Amino acid sequence: MIPHHPERHRTHRIGWLRAAVLGANDGIVSTASLIVGIAASHASHNNIILAGVAGLVAGAMSMAAGEYVSVSSQADTEQADLKRERKELDEDGHHEQKELAAIYVSRGLDPLLAEQVAVQLMDHDALGAHARDELGISETGTARPIQAALTSAATFAVGAMLPLLIVMLAPDTDLIVPVSSASLLFLTLLGILAAYTGGSGIIKGAARVVFWGALAMGLTAAVGSVFGTVV
Repeated sequence: MIPHHPERHRTHRIGWLRAAVLGANDGIVSTASLIVGIAASHASHNNIILAGVAGLVAGAMSMAAGEYVSVSSQADTEQADLKRERKELDEDGHHEQKELAAIYVSRGLDPLLAEQVAVQLMDHDALGAHARDELGISETGTARPIQAALTSAATFAVGAMLPLLIVMLAPDTDLIVPVSSASLLFLTLLGILAAYTGGSGIIKGAARVVFWGALAMGLTAAVGSVFGTVV
């Protein structure tokens, strides 16, 4: 008897992990950049906090709406493809069986074995077999609009709260340095956490979010300093 070998894969995390990382990253970067830019324009402490809170609320809602619309479009496309595939199976199941067997042959199976596999899989779940192997639609990768929207909105709000807390705790005289430094630290931790959860390289994951975050804050600070006005 072959011993059971437990395997841990991370593909089931793709949907919510992408939305969570995107939301938290945008929350930190956009809010920190907004705060740094307004602070560079010599705005009052109260105006900086007000702008940060407004950015948090608007950003969270924008993330939720954007994720829901985009992922819904993906879900609609998947459902349309499944509907078409279901119709083709009803109208010409034999042709669809040959099509599935051809896919397995292209992946390296012997034609006879590919035919046997196609027959058995279609007997078990014809639509599922074609969805997975012909259309590339699987349970782990299925679009979930509500999950993506809620995850993005929640993580954006959490990310945005971090630089806002620094504004509330730091001295009123100079907010640019503490907000920028703390936000880059938050982005580093986010990159490490996302890379660890997804099973990718930690240094690479941290470096890319820190780079883009620093670039965004630097450009926004420059704009605020040049124009010297509260946006």
